[in-house]
Amino acid sequence: MNAPEKTTALAVAAPSFDLSPRNFDEAWRMAEILADSDFVPKDYKGKPGNCLVAMQWGAEVGLKALQAMQNIAVINGRPALWGDAVIALVRGSPLCEWIIETEDAHSSTCRVKRRGEPEQSRTFTDDDAKAAGLLGKQGPWTQYKRRMRQMRARAFALRDVFPDVLRGLPVAEEVMDAPPAERYMGAVDEVKAPAPPTLPPYAAEAFEKNLPAWQKLVAEGKKTAPDLLATLSTKATFSEEQKAQILSLKKAEAKPPATAEREPGADDEWTAAYDAAEEGAK
Repeated sequence: MNAPEKTTALAVAAPSFDLSPRNFDEAWRMAEILADSDFVPKDYKGKPGNCLVAMQWGAEVGLKALQAMQNIAVINGRPALWGDAVIALVRGSPLCEWIIETEDAHSSTCRVKRRGEPEQSRTFTDDDAKAAGLLGKQGPWTQYKRRMRQMRARAFALRDVFPDVLRGLPVAEEVMDAPPAERYMGAVDEVKAPAPPTLPPYAAEAFEKNLPAWQKLVAEGKKTAPDLLATLSTKATFSEEQKAQILSLKKAEAKPPATAEREPGADDEWTAAYDAAEEGAK
């Protein structure tokens, strides 16, 4: 008796819906849609350019467009990853073996293991927070001190051990505590270059005395009139009339070469001799 025939059911996966853009035009269109929606943070609301840049940053670290909108913050003009996104990216990397976070009443520690390397750990304590001016600071450091301390230890460990996974992006919770890179330092003092010294006017007597020498320079082709005026103007100021006189100086015209003059009657003698010659000698 033949064994019953086995039937194999082929599972066909239904196509998934994905809004990931495939080119710049699609990315820009998606950025416009996101900027017009209510599902993006205020830094992206009504700003498709910000959305487009965040989408590209997300693509750099492996976040899709919608994930990038929620996990990339703009702080002091810099993109930063929220702490939960940082640990998600590192845990999802094949380079990470494990991450263990521990804490006690006064410190938080993050232990990490990168594949092929020894374990490393970073600790952030209340004393560290105090030295940085964070302990008791109004805001999250007052309301959620242990959470903020945990984010600091996590940021130090993951940024140090997995910089390639994070592509150098900082952690938002850490950047929030840093002072702005640019501060208003008051009105800018306008520094003007000192005015050039005023040159004395060229004396009329000296002008009349030197004009023939300048004429000779120009006539001999050693200087052009504009070049001569430019040189003289570094030493003194000239009136408009004096400038016109200098610019009117011209280079001497070359004379045509002199030709020898024939003595009177020379052509007549040559013509007579030619006419007297024999027919065969012409």
